[in-house]
Amino acid sequence: QVQLVESGGGLVQPGGSLRLSCAASGSIFSISDMGWYRQAPGKQRELVANITPGGTTNYADSVKGRFTISRDNAKNTVYLQMNSLKPEDTAVYYCNQFLLPVGVRTWSNYWGQGTQVTVSS
Repeated sequence: QVQLVESGGGLVQPGGSLRLSCAASGSIFSISDMGWYRQAPGKQRELVANITPGGTTNYADSVKGRFTISRDNAKNTVYLQMNSLKPEDTAVYYCNQFLLPVGVRTWSNYWGQGTQVTVSS
């Protein structure tokens, strides 16, 4: 059973920083793209950033220059360093990994449980 476990959310003042982590566990054969999404109250889930196995990154315009996505392939972990946080960054953040479990023939998207990020003074 593959699971994604997130950590690192919390309450931070505007201008502050947080680092989110998401580790995949279980019998995993291979992992392709990893990413972070967020969903604010009353809004649809949106892509924040994603990263390919080779390290190519893509960011939403709203976070460019402030957030950095990275990955540790040996640890099946994706990170999101969030700097210069703004109140509009407040949301539940979800990690996503597109992976192939051992003994399974199809790739699938797996999601973390979500972690709350609140930016407020």
